[in-house]
Amino acid sequence: MFNELFPNVDIEDMVTATYETLYMTVISVAGTLILGILLGLVLYLSRPGGLWENNLLNWVTAAFVNIFRAIPFIILILLLFPFTDFLMGTIRGPKAALPALIIGAAPFYGRLVEIALREVDKGVIEAAKSMGAKTSTIILKVLLKESMPALVSGLTVTAIALIGYTAVAGVIGAGGLGDFAYFYGFQRSDFDVVFVCTILIVLIVFLFQFVGDAVSRAIDKR
Repeated sequence: MFNELFPNVDIEDMVTATYETLYMTVISVAGTLILGILLGLVLYLSRPGGLWENNLLNWVTAAFVNIFRAIPFIILILLLFPFTDFLMGTIRGPKAALPALIIGAAPFYGRLVEIALREVDKGVIEAAKSMGAKTSTIILKVLLKESMPALVSGLTVTAIALIGYTAVAGVIGAGGLGDFAYFYGFQRSDFDVVFVCTILIVLIVFLFQFVGDAVSRAIDKR
């Protein structure tokens, strides 16, 4: 029945494309989590009145975040071709998409991290400081712990954006469902392929949203 409804869809190739999309998304989410938290912490801690108040560091970090947030993702991929080729040894395939995916999403998540940290009760921070807590302890035990539900929610939003980025990256040869939909569907006018790819991407988005919401609720109940 599936073959009758979607005669141009090759199941094996579709499974491979789905795996590539999941691979790009999961790895880039992990990289974005690490780099985004670092950026968000620097933005928060180096701001006026912060624990590491430093106007120059804050300005440089904010400029980096704002610049890379402003560049459209398709242009960012092209700009990063030399860096990607140097780092990965190729500019094609799922692995080659990872630098652009992480660099494109981390500044966005970094801002979400900064916003989440700003919501932490300043009284709790002052109490920790008055008890002689080190900066590292305040970061790990107060800031990140208290803002964890917001950090998870922000990461969920970022992960969903990254799924869209993987589809864009696929159009220029990164593989995945975007690549499959464009080269094997759109260019051949086989729109059943485009339709199936769209459904699979929507299902992946629902999966990430469900997992993110579940983790956020579990943290809130603690």
